[in-house]
Amino acid sequence: MAIDTLHIGVVGCSAEGAALCYRTLCVEGARYLGQPHAHPEVSVHTHSLASYVDCLDRGDIDGVAQLMLSSAHKLAAAGADFLICPDNTIHQAMHRVLPQSPLPWLHIAEVVAAEAASRGFRRVGVLGTRWLVDSEVYPQALADAGLAAVRLDAAERAEVGRIIMDELVCGVFRPESTAVLQQMIEALKARGCDAVALGCTELPLVLNDGNSALPTLDSTRLLAHAALRRATAR
Repeated sequence: MAIDTLHIGVVGCSAEGAALCYRTLCVEGARYLGQPHAHPEVSVHTHSLASYVDCLDRGDIDGVAQLMLSSAHKLAAAGADFLICPDNTIHQAMHRVLPQSPLPWLHIAEVVAAEAASRGFRRVGVLGTRWLVDSEVYPQALADAGLAAVRLDAAERAEVGRIIMDELVCGVFRPESTAVLQQMIEALKARGCDAVALGCTELPLVLNDGNSALPTLDSTRLLAHAALRRATAR
């Protein structure tokens, strides 16, 4: 039996984050459709992560945008109705992607900011890669929702970035590294944060409300649920 939903296109970047998003779309779809095992049609396209890293290391945001647009056109050709990207870092190119995109997008940081505002948070710590935390992706999205963003200092950003890029994106989950991330959240709490945005789509694989000193905003699953709401709204 055909299921009448919109077709979700997923612009992947790193494998673990894209896989968690894809899995959430497929497993949680039944909640929205009221039918066991049901979920919207989903297509995924992923360029080599190395291509994105090369652009990010060179500060080539146009190059990041062109990779995202390449995926967008492939997904449009596959029949997608709208797009999501389960990677926070490359959203810093979104302002260059949207004017040229063949399809509309949901913005991961805007989804997280909306969730934070709805839960009454006011001061949100941001965990993620150095590229993300150095950028205005979350400060801008949170400010637009009337919230403040708090960043780690440079040394802390470097350590979180190392854990993400050397371990989490490779499917390596070390208890000692999780402990370091927990310490970072403790530091954000000491700076007055009332929540933490897990602004790397792999972070929810090791952090959650059960082991965090602050309530967590799981960017990966929040984006997937926003996509499911949009896909099933009609």
